Amino acid sequence: MHMMQDLLRSMKIDTGGLVAAIAQDAETDEVLMVAWMNAEAFRLTVKTGLAHYWSRSRQQLWRKGEESGHVQKVREIRVDCDKDVLLLKVEQVGGAACHLGFRSCFSWRLEGEAWVEDGERVFNPEEKYKKR
Repeated sequence: MHMMQDLLRSMKIDTGGLVAAIAQDAETDEVLMVAWMNAEAFRLTVKTGLAHYWSRSRQQLWRKGEESGHVQKVREIRVDCDKDVLLLKVEQVGGAACHLGFRSCFSWRLEGEAWVEDGERVFNPEEKYKKR
């Protein structure tokens, strides 16, 4: 636990107690998503080897894939030179990082003055996230 506190103290956490975390495919280097981590999400990620994040919209901790089954197995954690952004090299289990069913959350490309869908859809979110 002491090591974890030292690691967290060495980082530049924003005033809300959060740090940005980029998830990148460990094999292809494709950027899959960007999310936020608080101290508990970071601790759980390190402890379990599965990516955990803090949802700013829901104000709660969540494990990536807890509903969809598309978990992220963390292979490596890096921090940038300013120690204010984390990079998680992950194995994206199930193939989709995006809650809209795409492989990557960055599945739209600017073409002229419009966003054009340019990503691989892995699942239909209406089927995956049915209300119970």
